[in-house]
Amino acid sequence: MSFPIGSLFGNDDMPTGSIAPAPVQSPLGGDLNAEDWRRARGAMALALDPQGNGSQVGWDNPESGRKGHFTPVGQPFVNADQICRAFLTAIASPGTGESRALQGTACRPSGGEWSIRDVKPWQKPA
Repeated sequence: MSFPIGSLFGNDDMPTGSIAPAPVQSPLGGDLNAEDWRRARGAMALALDPQGNGSQVGWDNPESGRKGHFTPVGQPFVNADQICRAFLTAIASPGTGESRALQGTACRPSGGEWSIRDVKPWQKPA
């Protein structure tokens, strides 16, 4: 004898996979979706890599139309046993023609992934 397990809980009409994944919260702003943030995070890791050449690294997501870039600022430094680096980033959203500029710091433990420690709107130097 067999029966759908959902009937044990009184909701046997819910299709498989109908639970929406939890939204990914990007530290760069709520308008970035999970794929935008995945691509941005990859560009950030390349740009901030202490072994890299210190160049700007861009990213884009053809599905959402969002794009941006990360630019390392200054040299890497050590803080609480983590490698840290300041950065500037710009993010352009589709349809609006507007882009926002942010400045921040990201850190990573030895062999770990970069995570943004602080980020705020970019202040143009006086």
